[in-house]
Amino acid sequence: MGKNTKTFDEPIYDARTLGTGRMLVLGIQHMFAMFGATVLVPIITGLDVSTTLLFAGLGTLLFHLITGRKVPAFLGSSFAFLGGYAAVAPLLSDGSSNKELLPYACFGVAVSGLLYLVLAFLFRTFGAGRVMKFFPPVVTGPIIIAIGLNLAPSAINNCADNWNWIPAITAIAIVICCNIWGKGLVRIVPILLGVLGSYLVSAIMDALGVEMIDYSQVASAAWIGFPVHFDNTVFSLFAKGFDSGVLITAVITIVPIAFATMMEHIGDISAISSTTGRNYIKDPGLHRTLIGDGLATTIASLFGAPANTTYGENTGVLTLTKVYDPLVIRIAAGFAVLMSFCPKFAAIIETMPSGTIGGISLVLYGMISAVGIRNLVETHVDFSKSRNVLVAAMIMVLTIGISYSSAGSLPLPFGGVSLSGLATGSLVGILLNAVLPGKDYKFEDELPNPTGVDFEMTQGESDKMSKAQ
Repeated sequence: MGKNTKTFDEPIYDARTLGTGRMLVLGIQHMFAMFGATVLVPIITGLDVSTTLLFAGLGTLLFHLITGRKVPAFLGSSFAFLGGYAAVAPLLSDGSSNKELLPYACFGVAVSGLLYLVLAFLFRTFGAGRVMKFFPPVVTGPIIIAIGLNLAPSAINNCADNWNWIPAITAIAIVICCNIWGKGLVRIVPILLGVLGSYLVSAIMDALGVEMIDYSQVASAAWIGFPVHFDNTVFSLFAKGFDSGVLITAVITIVPIAFATMMEHIGDISAISSTTGRNYIKDPGLHRTLIGDGLATTIASLFGAPANTTYGENTGVLTLTKVYDPLVIRIAAGFAVLMSFCPKFAAIIETMPSGTIGGISLVLYGMISAVGIRNLVETHVDFSKSRNVLVAAMIMVLTIGISYSSAGSLPLPFGGVSLSGLATGSLVGILLNAVLPGKDYKFEDELPNPTGVDFEMTQGESDKMSKAQ
């Protein structure tokens, strides 16, 4: 068969055989697969959309450099850290971003990224099996469940105001329909389609006289601009002075989330390996993929962008196209970087109505908790054992109980530092699991080795598609 009639019936590991045109189209396809989820995180947290796109692209390129350009993974915004941002830098009463506290939250996320490097060193030194026994599903599962439940009220509040329930229900319905009945690419990008459909309904309502969208910032936005703003970066804290108590509290609050996202990372690398038929857990190795993801997260956070994570949506595109060349992912990263230099584009995204955000958030936050349950079920955690019941119970009760107590946190008697519910529950759970007898969790580096942790909307999709091939 000639070069110009090449089909995707067999896996393609060298995209250059397809020609430049097809490579660019595949890159654009990967960009749109990650787009909806990636820009939604800054909208929810109040971070900058342009900065997010810039460091999603640069983070992906850094990841590919560190992993020897072997792993076809895209790094986009992580949903898992939404609870951390909400705890440290909640949105103001008018829905605007908390510019004063966001850099503190970003510092906490940056430190979380460094924890990836520590885990990578431990994996390399002692082996994954020895290290992972301290972070079994009986610990990570309840932490994830609590993260989602803590976020639920903010989603409800976004849907409840005025006519916002209409675009919210529209977004929820589209996401559900795409996930259950969608085929091909439609099933891979439910968030993007949910946002677009809900936004269209809001625009129609706005045209009919119901005030839903404020277009004023779009008109004033420039077409070209630099996507990083110093006041949004962590470095601004050190230029204008900072509260050390708030800084330490942010770190203690957010770092425990990294235990869950690192498990997600391992699960994603396992899924990509299963999809492509190459064991990336061994080559280039989890220590390299963790370093790439961790450094990308730390650098992005220092400059005011959300944490990065490997994206399940792009794994779904790999399965759909059977083009497994990481070069295609790097092309998508390049497009993301280019888009970040257009403030006009970011301004359009930032006009997203709160009802749309609320509807998508309802699904996302519920999904986060459901992922925690999935983590427990798929790894067969035995709750007939009292130790497992106690570990899970203490994590969830402490996390949710402290978060919704009158104080909202657990103040420490020094330095103005306080422990959030998530930090307290996570630390107690890890310690209980370490000291109580009866640990039986074993981690193997042979495939398949799912962790049951996947915060993306397309969770499990790539595995299912692979089995159908």
